[in-house]
Amino acid sequence: MVESLSLSEARRIALAAQGLDKGRPTGPVTARAVGRTFARLQVVQIDSVNVLARSHYLPFFSRLGNYDRSILHTMASRNPRRMMEYWAHEASFIQPSLFPDLLLWQRRAWVGAHSLDPVLREDMEERILAVLANGRPMTAAEVKAELGHEEELLHVNWGWNWNAVKRVLEHLFEQGLVSAASRTAQFERKYALTASVLPNRLVGPGSFDADAAMDRLIEAAAQAHGIGSVRCFADYFRTPVRAAAESVRRLEEAGKLQPVRVAGWNRIVYRNVGSRLPRAAVGRALLSPFDSLVFERRRLEELFGFHYRIEIYTPAAKRRFGYYVLPFLLRENIVARVDLKADRGRRSLLVRAAYGEPNAPADTAVELAGELRLMAEWLELDDVKVMPDGDLAAALAAQLGTS
Repeated sequence: MVESLSLSEARRIALAAQGLDKGRPTGPVTARAVGRTFARLQVVQIDSVNVLARSHYLPFFSRLGNYDRSILHTMASRNPRRMMEYWAHEASFIQPSLFPDLLLWQRRAWVGAHSLDPVLREDMEERILAVLANGRPMTAAEVKAELGHEEELLHVNWGWNWNAVKRVLEHLFEQGLVSAASRTAQFERKYALTASVLPNRLVGPGSFDADAAMDRLIEAAAQAHGIGSVRCFADYFRTPVRAAAESVRRLEEAGKLQPVRVAGWNRIVYRNVGSRLPRAAVGRALLSPFDSLVFERRRLEELFGFHYRIEIYTPAAKRRFGYYVLPFLLRENIVARVDLKADRGRRSLLVRAAYGEPNAPADTAVELAGELRLMAEWLELDDVKVMPDGDLAAALAAQLGTS
């Protein structure tokens, strides 16, 4: 018999799996706590937009509060690494243990040099690998200078202007031969041979079994979700849905996933058998537009009744809520959304717009004000300023003393 869950129960399972059901640590946040959070999430998306903070910093703030961002730099740039870059949901930090599995299932051919002349590409691959084998980690510009390569920039997808060196570096990155050893202050990758980033590890797909690799990825996604559909689990690491469905079947047979029904949903979904169902969710958090809780939009809307769209790439006149809008989670509901910007010149956290959701509780402005003060402290900003846009702006400004 298939177990039935209420919508509230499904929400609490999902929040507990993501580490968003509890209050934050009361003392200083340790490197161990950051590591545990990353192990729970499995993957943290990277994005270059820095209007508030780099996106990979925000999930840890959402779950831990005021923590030292240098902990992430240490985890991602010193051996033995606890996180590394590769393609997952998108460009992401992943657990190194998942790297060989993702090598088997990630195909981002458009990113690299597949369309380059094969002779040019192979020659440049050899030269780049030789340069990286004999030197320190380097940015694409440094590799290009070392090779003495000159050319016109090439226009490629998403408006990126990449020369051939950069494109071949990304091709080697996709193949798993080259990795990011670290990032510069300008957020440029510093490339190195993967063998130096992950010493003493098998870094190629080699004789790995593709089905076993998919099972590890889907099991990791199910642990991070707590509850979800095949499409949810496949989307977490952007793996093929058909292969993910076969993996879900195998994991169900192995007793690792349990089919369940959720009230109001017209399909079977799956619960990780190790997932936790707390009696109540008591946390609060501002969520990055790239937070793993909001990856899969259909799941987000079904769980929380929250329709969300990232409007960064929408023309300003057509935006509904703002440029960089963060959902606000309070207890077990998403109750508001705020368009935020860190004005570093004036040392202020700007709330450019604030909107409450239908049926937002009476304490929404109070709790959101507290969260914004905490974020300003974490970002080393002096105050929070609220602009008048949005139906929650006046109440929020009153709570923050900026009305």
